[in-house]
This record gives sequence, structure tokens and C-alpha cells, in this order.
Amino acid sequence: MSILIGLVVTLGCVLGGFMAMGGKVSVLAQPWEFVIICGAALGTFLVANPMATVKDTGRACMEALKQKVPKQTEYLETLGVLHSLMRELRSKSRAEVEAHIDNPEESAIFQAFPTVMANKDLTNFICDYCRIIIIGNARPFEIEALMDEEIQTIRRDKLKPYQALQGVADGLPALGIVAAVLGVIKAMGALDQSPEILGALVGAALVGTFVGIFMSYAVVGPIATKIKIVREKNNRMYVIVKQTLLAYMNGSLPQVALEFGRKTISAYDRPSIDAVEENTLNAGGAAGAEKQAA
Repeated sequence: MSILIGLVVTLGCVLGGFMAMGGKVSVLAQPWEFVIICGAALGTFLVANPMATVKDTGRACMEALKQKVPKQTEYLETLGVLHSLMRELRSKSRAEVEAHIDNPEESAIFQAFPTVMANKDLTNFICDYCRIIIIGNARPFEIEALMDEEIQTIRRDKLKPYQALQGVADGLPALGIVAAVLGVIKAMGALDQSPEILGALVGAALVGTFVGIFMSYAVVGPIATKIKIVREKNNRMYVIVKQTLLAYMNGSLPQVALEFGRKTISAYDRPSIDAVEENTLNAGGAAGAEKQAA
């Protein structure tokens, strides 16, 4: 929603200011200039990026449009599933814990936290490192190095749409100049026409420069930045898991280890200690009840 509001404000101010200066908006209606610039931008985007990145860019744009960032409920559920797993690691046998991490879809622990279950990548990340903890041969600093490398790899993959769109934004002013040059070439072929006709042709050519710069700095660039912000916030979930599990491996009690993870959440979104405790106690009771019923 914020993207749409921002675009409306930007267009309103630019076009409103142009009209206030006495300009005619109809002059800006040069569809073939838009075809040249947008078509060239799309073509270079397809040339520069593999199809997987192209598809992911579409998903990333939708995420940015919907402001699809973790809410407090998702943070609480992530901490909740980690708390339940750490309790299992402390009190249950290896076989019992493996039943949860080998098949999370049928695990009562994961079923109690639907937002974590819905995020398959995060679920796999949690299960992979819980499995390493069960094996027991790896030391905490080795696990930390492995986690850092994987999180960095995930970040690089998730930010490919941002880099792809930022590349398009960087090239749009030049593509606007290309469209303007083509317009000027057309105008040069009409030098024998009246000044009114020649002026209209030159004005149409200059629209290309305007469109290229405007699309770069007022549309594509800001959308790319919004994608980066949204994806960075989603990647913080992996850091929460990392800090929590490392604290547990270094000897912290599950409830204390949760505090290490909670502190990595931005202060704007961070749930309170009371909210975390209430969520983990309720989730633990619910999971226990489900297991007894089973």
C-alpha cells in the first residue's frame, strides 16, 4: 500500500507542478517513447538475469507491494518452536527428538506453530541444525561458522531481485537518452517543416529523457529498495534461530537461550519478555496435550 501511495504522491506532484507552470499534460503522452524505454529495459533485464531470478523478482515485487515482513506473531512462533525443540533436546531421547525434525509436517511441535510450518526454508534450517546438535560431534564455534555461511548464502540468493532491479534502474536514464536521440533523429528529418511541427517533434523527443530519469529514480529504484528492506527483514528470522541455538549449545537454559534470539529482533518489532514467556508456556502446554491425546 505504501508503494501505491508513494507513486500517487510522486506523480501528483510532478504532473501538478508541470501543469502549474503552464505545461500541457497531453504533451507527455508519447506512447512510443514508453515502448522504446520500457521494452529496452525489459529486454536488458531478461538478458542479464536467469529465468529463476526473473520469476523471483515477480514474487519479490508482490512481497514488497503487500509489505510481507514478519509480524510479532511470526517472531513469537519462531521462538516458541525453538523453545519446544530445546526442551525436547534436554529431556527426551535422540529417537524421540529425531521424530520431530525428520518429519516436521507430522510433528506436534511444528503443527502448533503454523506460520513456521508455512515457511519451508526456515523449517528446514531449524531442523538441519537441531539434527547437528543431536549428533553431538560439532563444537559451537564450528556450528556458528557454518550458520554464518549459510545465512550469507541465503541473503545473496534473496537479494538477487533487488540487484537485478537496481541494475535496470541504473540503466533507465541512459535508455531515456536513447529514446530521446531517436526522437531527435526523427525531428532532424522534418527540418523543412514549420517551427510548430518541429517544436512538437523536439518536445516529444525530450519526453524520453524525462521518462527514463523518472522511471529510474521515482519508480524502479524505490521499488528495488523496498524489496531489499522486505527481504532483509525476512532474513532476520534465520539470525534469531542462529543466536538461540548457539546460546543453547553453549549451556544456556531454553528460556535464557530465547532471550539471545529475542534481542536480535529490531526494537520496533521485538515482543516483550512477558509475551514470549506466555507464548512458550501456552504452546508447550498445547503440544503436551496433543502428544498425550495421540
